[in-house]
Amino acid sequence: MDPLDRAQVLLLCDLCQKEALQSHCELCQINLCKACVGEHLSDSSKRHNIVPYKHRTAIPDVNYPKCPNHTEKHCELYCEKCDIPVCSTCISSGKHHGHKLTNVLQNPSFIKEILHNDLKELEKIIYPTYEEIALDLNSEKLNLEKHYEKLTTAVTKQGEDWHREINIIVNKQKSEIDEMKSKHLAALNKQENEIKQTTSGVKQSILDLKKLLDSNNVSLTSAYNSRNAEFRSLPPKINVSLPSFSPHQINTEQLHQMFGSLSALSITTEEHGYTMKTPEAVSCPPVKLLLDEPELITTIDTGYDRSYSVTCLSDEKIWTCGQDKIMKLYNLQGKLLKSIQTKSGNRPEDIAVTRSGDLVYTDRDTRTVNIVKNKQIQEVIRRKGWRPYNVCSTSSGDLLVIMVSDDNKQSKVVRYSGSTEKQTIQFDSEGKPLYSSGYFSKYISENRNRDICVADYDASAVVVVNQAGKLRFRYTGHPSTTKGLFNPVGITTDSQSQILTADFNHNCIHILDQDGQFLCYIDNCDLKFPWGLCVDTRDNLFVSEWGSGIVKKIQYM
Repeated sequence: MDPLDRAQVLLLCDLCQKEALQSHCELCQINLCKACVGEHLSDSSKRHNIVPYKHRTAIPDVNYPKCPNHTEKHCELYCEKCDIPVCSTCISSGKHHGHKLTNVLQNPSFIKEILHNDLKELEKIIYPTYEEIALDLNSEKLNLEKHYEKLTTAVTKQGEDWHREINIIVNKQKSEIDEMKSKHLAALNKQENEIKQTTSGVKQSILDLKKLLDSNNVSLTSAYNSRNAEFRSLPPKINVSLPSFSPHQINTEQLHQMFGSLSALSITTEEHGYTMKTPEAVSCPPVKLLLDEPELITTIDTGYDRSYSVTCLSDEKIWTCGQDKIMKLYNLQGKLLKSIQTKSGNRPEDIAVTRSGDLVYTDRDTRTVNIVKNKQIQEVIRRKGWRPYNVCSTSSGDLLVIMVSDDNKQSKVVRYSGSTEKQTIQFDSEGKPLYSSGYFSKYISENRNRDICVADYDASAVVVVNQAGKLRFRYTGHPSTTKGLFNPVGITTDSQSQILTADFNHNCIHILDQDGQFLCYIDNCDLKFPWGLCVDTRDNLFVSEWGSGIVKKIQYM
């Protein structure tokens, strides 16, 4: 005989408490003897679903405690003689033969434990998660206005530059934008309303549970039906592919075809797009957009007369180097936390931080790349005939190093895994050099899409190749740059695969998309000869100023 069937003989009907139970109402979660089934069904104020007890649907695991002896089982019964909960495996062992067994949910202590656990989950996990989702939706709605306003402005400006007869096209595309905006906003509003309704239900469940916990009425607590499983089922996440406007150069012969087109608005939902986490770990990032006016957050005086490189150790700490042999670690309050002198006493050419948090620096005079571990400096790379200049650490843990020949006639990018050379990038598909032969700084960064981005000062270009070393594009500055050459120095990339490079001569930062299209300048933060760049995990930009020795933290997203 199945152990639950044997235990059933000793379980009593929840109504009369006299006869052995035989049936179970799945909708009311009550056990019944044969005689009480009719009485239960006579209550027409509720729906009922009577099934044989052994064919009942298992109550979700949250309602039953885990068995301490058989971790894969849950304890549905309680041995009153042994004063412990038991599972079907415990019963089949024979240890509880002849003992009186009752439904574990009839034991007040376990009911209280279940109530406490459900309340804790609702207060600490489920409710905060829904709050986060609601905040994200609100943030998306705020950013939505800016995005569609920019689209409208772009279309309008393009229309003003063209002849009067294209106004029909302009108005048509404005209408398309408004329609997509309305659909986008409607989708967000719909999910926001659903979230509000569910959040209201969660709050009500919290209040009900608190009342039950304060109550000594066993009949009320026994009738408790958890809704936590319902609330754990999070709404699908809305994935939006925001439309964009792609203007074309004026061609009067192909006016209608070349005016530009809007990409389609795509609104989809993804099942379980949100993940239920503990409150400390919940993170549902909002859609990120470039700010119209980047904001200067803080300044850090490095003490250098000339500041060159800056790199983030964390969101709160930055490494810097300047014109002398000392590399300095600062917090965002400008406090000097650590100083390290180069092994040779030479000025470091460039610095970077590895995935494990170790500081790396290049020494062109000794032809070495060095790593600082536990205050000890180790030489990891030395190349005869080549001098290392600029360096970055990749997502895979490799180092990308700009190498310049001793005669200053060749430049290349070399990928190292430890001290092992894995890849050399020097020529394009036609055998022409990718990079200028000058020894002036060529800062380097790896993009999120694994592209390798080099700011080549002497070539007046940002040179971007893919992971295999194939040229993707060169960016030689925006046409609006009219005063002097475009001479990029520092370079970095952010979480959106955008490329940021320091325009030394024009005291600004150029922001490009991952395909090299110019997006905007950062030119409003009183930059003085910007040089080194890096971003933290929150896409805050750090700029080291060659002209002042100051590092500036700028919010541009």
